[in-house]
Amino acid sequence: MKKLLLFAFALTLMFSINAQIETPAPSPLSKVEQQVGLTDVTLEYSRPSMKGRKIFGDLVPYGKMWRAGANKNTTITFSDDVTIGGNEVKAGSYAIFITPNEKSWDVYFYSDTNNWGTPQEWDDSKVAAKVNVETYQMPMEVETWTMTFDSLTNNSAELGFIWENTYAGVKFEVPTAEKVSASIAKVMSGPSANDYYAAAVYNLSEGKDLDKAMMWIDKAVDLTKEQPRFWYLRQQSLIHAANGDKDGAIAAAKKSLEGAQKAGNDDYVKMNKESLKEWGAM
Repeated sequence: MKKLLLFAFALTLMFSINAQIETPAPSPLSKVEQQVGLTDVTLEYSRPSMKGRKIFGDLVPYGKMWRAGANKNTTITFSDDVTIGGNEVKAGSYAIFITPNEKSWDVYFYSDTNNWGTPQEWDDSKVAAKVNVETYQMPMEVETWTMTFDSLTNNSAELGFIWENTYAGVKFEVPTAEKVSASIAKVMSGPSANDYYAAAVYNLSEGKDLDKAMMWIDKAVDLTKEQPRFWYLRQQSLIHAANGDKDGAIAAAKKSLEGAQKAGNDDYVKMNKESLKEWGAM
């Protein structure tokens, strides 16, 4: 009987330790993903509610830095370099902090995102951008802390902050024009050396249209003739050989061998020597 009671006690203790009650978070996590122009922007933050409390100037005091949400750092992530308040902000993730005042807020984008709340030791060198923005009073109250992407254009957006009856927004600019120009230039200039090389090697590996493969690999080699690539030349030799052009194969293999020797790549040196012996050139 005693053993049975001990077993029952142990079983009860085990269930009490392992059991976990799930309840809603007081300040639920939110994740917002927005494309601005061609730049991906991701916002992650926890959302406290008013719950009958006065917010700005009370729960969130004026003149004191605030984490812009609850729990861990509120973060924003940019896939490209952006401009905020005239400051160039590199692609990456940033914590957002706010120092609210009655008529304006100071908004900080901070490179250290691993703080729970505001940093214990503030480091000005980690401030990627600081912007002072005007606040606006709204005719209604918003119960829960809300962050938005507003005024979207191809080149910019406004990161909005809304709570109680206050709105503030920080404009940021994205490099859409530069990205589009680069994309146009790339497409209009035609395939790159890597594109020709990949297409040629694919045709060789699949035994498809070796005439095209030879044309493509010759183009790839020609586009890189200022800085010859021995691995390109190696494939050129193999494609010419497979297409019956032994002289062209030997010429390409010799150049590949020379490049491989300069680069100290023993594998390519060995492969080229073996091919040259096979083709009677060594």
